Amino acid sequence: MITLSVNGKRHRLDVPPDTPLLWVLREKLGLTGTKFSCGEGLCGACTVHVDGKARRSCITTVGSVQGKKIVTIEGLAETHPVKQAWIAEEVSQCGYCQPGQIMQAAALLVEHPHPSEQEIDNAMQGNLCRCGTYPRIKKAIRRAAGGKGGKP
Repeated sequence: MITLSVNGKRHRLDVPPDTPLLWVLREKLGLTGTKFSCGEGLCGACTVHVDGKARRSCITTVGSVQGKKIVTIEGLAETHPVKQAWIAEEVSQCGYCQPGQIMQAAALLVEHPHPSEQEIDNAMQGNLCRCGTYPRIKKAIRRAAGGKGGKP
């Protein structure tokens, strides 16, 4: 049995410890906001927080996160500054990558509340967006940080 803390709730699950966290979140817990894309940790669509750090859930095993605090896009408050900035800057186009982008950006702002352009680029470079909304993503991050670049 695996015990996980996801979005503030404890779950006991009968799954092998080497099961990818992504599949437990989606298939066992019904938290489908975390997306599957590359399956190799390269695109960032499956990004969640584990003890406040951005992690790729497709390559993170459930056994490695027992006893840790996991937060998915569903667990990030609707009033979170990053979610609000995403709406204000109209970031989403197709929207598929956005949960991972938002989770990566939220983790960045915990570590660097007022990130430089280079810190934004470094943190977000592993999160791919097929629609190319990168300029709006950066504007939303700056807005969420209370910095320049966003609409008033």
